[in-house]
Amino acid sequence: MHVLVVEDDDGVAAAVTDALVSAGHGAVRARQAAEAAALRREADLVLLDLSLPDGDGLTLLRDIRRSSDVPVLVVTARSAERDIVRALRLGADDYLVKPVRLRELLARIDAVARRSPARAEPGIVDVGDIRIDLAAERVTAGSTEVNLTGKEYGILAALARRAGRAVSRQTLLEEVWGQSGPSVSRSLDAHLVALRGKLGRPGLLTTVRGFGYRLGG
Repeated sequence: MHVLVVEDDDGVAAAVTDALVSAGHGAVRARQAAEAAALRREADLVLLDLSLPDGDGLTLLRDIRRSSDVPVLVVTARSAERDIVRALRLGADDYLVKPVRLRELLARIDAVARRSPARAEPGIVDVGDIRIDLAAERVTAGSTEVNLTGKEYGILAALARRAGRAVSRQTLLEEVWGQSGPSVSRSLDAHLVALRGKLGRPGLLTTVRGFGYRLGG
């Protein structure tokens, strides 16, 4: 397994990388979010610190989840409940607070890898005759390309990665907007109306009363 280690601390990165290599994994290290963004497409799993020199790791996590289902294990010194909850809602598969024991880290990596389905390349999700290409960020309905705004695509991609399963409004707000509240909640409603209209497939994107939405299934 090829692991991307996103960590700005040289000592921590060296220890984690050595442990991964000793366990038979491939490992590459990124010090900054921008560097990680360029490397993540080649990774089978991402170890992500949240405090990075060029930005918040939660923003990077949200960006990863817009186009990939690669397993992400957060490894950070940030132990506040709000950080843990937000990371999990944004799509982190696990969350470890530093300092971490390397044997436990390796066990967590193995557990996350076991329960993560093999990724279909190039990340294409078909629901009826709607095709969502997560890698190219392209949507087609039948043979016609559907032109979506960034927020409309973000909502559809979040639902497509969980096709057939109900996705909460809170998850969509955190993943697409990075926050929740009355104003962004109203924006979600407006974008959903527009998205349904552009897809032109009544019943494909359904409301789960009192919870959220489901694409297909």
